[in-house]
Amino acid sequence: MGLSEVTASGTAAVRRRGGHRTLRRLCRSGGRTQPPVFPGAGFITMPELSWHHFDDPSEVVSVGEHITCEVLVFDTHNGEARLSLRATQPDPFQQFARRVHVGQILHGTVTIVVPFGAFTRVADGIEGLIHLSELTASTPEVSGDAVQVGDEVTVVIIEIDTLRRRLPCLARWSRNHGCPTPPGQ
Repeated sequence: MGLSEVTASGTAAVRRRGGHRTLRRLCRSGGRTQPPVFPGAGFITMPELSWHHFDDPSEVVSVGEHITCEVLVFDTHNGEARLSLRATQPDPFQQFARRVHVGQILHGTVTIVVPFGAFTRVADGIEGLIHLSELTASTPEVSGDAVQVGDEVTVVIIEIDTLRRRLPCLARWSRNHGCPTPPGQ
């Protein structure tokens, strides 16, 4: 089996390994475990399970579920394969990037506030980053002083980075870019 080939089998277990959770897959036939085509087991790391955010792998797959994956790396020494479930699905960011353009105004909801800015959901599974310098005229200690999780915001796309899957945005009222000031300012 070569790299980027697609393989299908059942899910055997979800386990924590080396500080991060991985999905362990074994080929199954009927009720009995059959030796896989390659010796050993296949593993899917958390980021390779889905394009969308999830907190627990059971939100994406369940034990016994039949899944189809792409082989990313095959380790002949350890007899293990690293697999990707998300590689078999269309990338929602790439689809989104084809529908929007730089300068487009979007409405979204703040989902995460971090010291360097705020992530805002602008479409299903798509979040843009409003950098801290774009949130307020004065620089607060943390971006939570400017916006909070759940706030509705209007943003302008300033770049679409399809390679790194990043969507930098600015708040529509940002004074740094000559946009109107936010209400009440």
